[in-house]
Amino acid sequence: MSMWWSLHLRREAASVPLARRFLLGTMETAGVDPDISYDLSVALSEACANAVEHGGAPGDAEAAGDVVGPGRAEYPPTGGDCGQYRVTAYLDGEKCRIEVADSGPGFPARRKLRTAAHPSHGNPSEPQQPMVRTPSAHAGGGGGAAGHLSAMAESGRGLGLIEELADHVHFGNRPGRGAVVSFDKVLKWREGALLMVS
Repeated sequence: MSMWWSLHLRREAASVPLARRFLLGTMETAGVDPDISYDLSVALSEACANAVEHGGAPGDAEAAGDVVGPGRAEYPPTGGDCGQYRVTAYLDGEKCRIEVADSGPGFPARRKLRTAAHPSHGNPSEPQQPMVRTPSAHAGGGGGAAGHLSAMAESGRGLGLIEELADHVHFGNRPGRGAVVSFDKVLKWREGALLMVS
């Protein structure tokens, strides 16, 4: 058996724990191992927080209570509702896949993307690439070197955490429609789980 759900959420801080609780409730009901559920819920929280902080056009960041920060391109998106983002989760067989899509400017072109967080899960001969986050002109408040260092120290940690908690991760852009963070993890089941693979 498989199942999926999708939430359309406002870019507000309160939406992050809502999405996390919804996922945890689904996982508990389905019978997923609590450690796996926890890892996925933390990764989801980070992806949602990223969408809330960066997922709108630079002009609507103040309306959402956010500051446009480092790690996002500074051009406005075309179309879409910049006040919302979407979370979709798929539980199918032995894997859970989660996708968080926003309508912001997307990830900068310079960001090196990885598809596997753990060398042992992917191709071990493939070199591990560092997280590359490009500071924007708005980063750091002070505008000097100290401001950029401070902004860089705080930027990109959530995306790195997602890479550590999930088995496979993809950070991408939808042309003119925002960023997409998708990740999956192989599931472990509790005894007598509703959706356990036969």
